[in-house]
Amino acid sequence: MELNQVTLPVHNMDECVRFYLTLGFTQIVDTPHYARFSCPDGNSTFSLSLSTDAVVNNSVIYFEHEQLDELYEDLCHKGIEFEQAPTEQSYLWKEAIIKDPSGNKIKLYWAGENRLNPPWKVEKRL
Repeated sequence: MELNQVTLPVHNMDECVRFYLTLGFTQIVDTPHYARFSCPDGNSTFSLSLSTDAVVNNSVIYFEHEQLDELYEDLCHKGIEFEQAPTEQSYLWKEAIIKDPSGNKIKLYWAGENRLNPPWKVEKRL
């Protein structure tokens, strides 16, 4: 099984589309109520769905990038505001935090080998 996509609720489609294009994603679907993007690396996609209700999303979306510090600097120069600069975490990931214009929390991170094989990885269970 492979994850196809995650859909985020947004209250202003145009503003959020511009935000994700600035982050470097490629838009593959464009309608007034729905937008879909492909990630720069791999086969992952995600989408935005226009919501007329107040947007409340407690999920955190993670996008991995090996050159996180360089990405951070580039995005800062493009006007993206960060809640947290790239910071080493106790769980061996380096993370930066931003929110999209609708308040969806995004973590840009790099974990290297620790992404799938942390020192505390559990053995396969039946």
